[in-house]
Amino acid sequence: MALFEQGYSFVAGLDEAGRGCLAGPVVAAAVILPLENAAATLTCFAGVRDSKQLSHAYRERLYETIMTHALAVGVGIGSVELIDQHNILRATKHAMRAALARLSTRPHALLLDALLLPDITLPQRSIIKGDARCLSIAAASIIAKVTRDRLMLELHTQYPAYGFDQHKGYGTPAHLSALHEHGASPHHRRSFAPVRELFGLFADLER
Repeated sequence: MALFEQGYSFVAGLDEAGRGCLAGPVVAAAVILPLENAAATLTCFAGVRDSKQLSHAYRERLYETIMTHALAVGVGIGSVELIDQHNILRATKHAMRAALARLSTRPHALLLDALLLPDITLPQRSIIKGDARCLSIAAASIIAKVTRDRLMLELHTQYPAYGFDQHKGYGTPAHLSALHEHGASPHHRRSFAPVRELFGLFADLER
């Protein structure tokens, strides 16, 4: 609320999902919540907090609440190709800029979880553990997480051997085992060490 009290009517919270995964894109979301009536906003978005602390079913319910009652929601994607060509941080910032571009209401200021976007001229505040401390960042974390999970479920239908429906691309033992058994799919991040090392192993075997 501090930025709102300073005169910034439309404050966008931003967060991402999937930075640490071995497969799939990184997804960012930007959310502008109604701030004129703090009590009403807190009541409407009760339960919104860091998406990692929520069950799948509860995240889905809160996703619908945010999509229905937020002033604006934008989602952006940093592709696997972008991640591998540059790096995960640049891909994350690309996704955040894309999310901002898709907002139907132009924000006056930004709140981000431990990041800044230097090429965006809007006033920004980077908040450590922002998804646990800031309502709009927490809302963005839910939108990003649910959107990405749904994308990974779609990938699971194409590549069921990897178990994307269970781990959503994170480097679980089951995922690493599937990688060793089947190799990498087109949606694996070859720049990430477990996948890169796997390719090195296969290259050694082929020589």
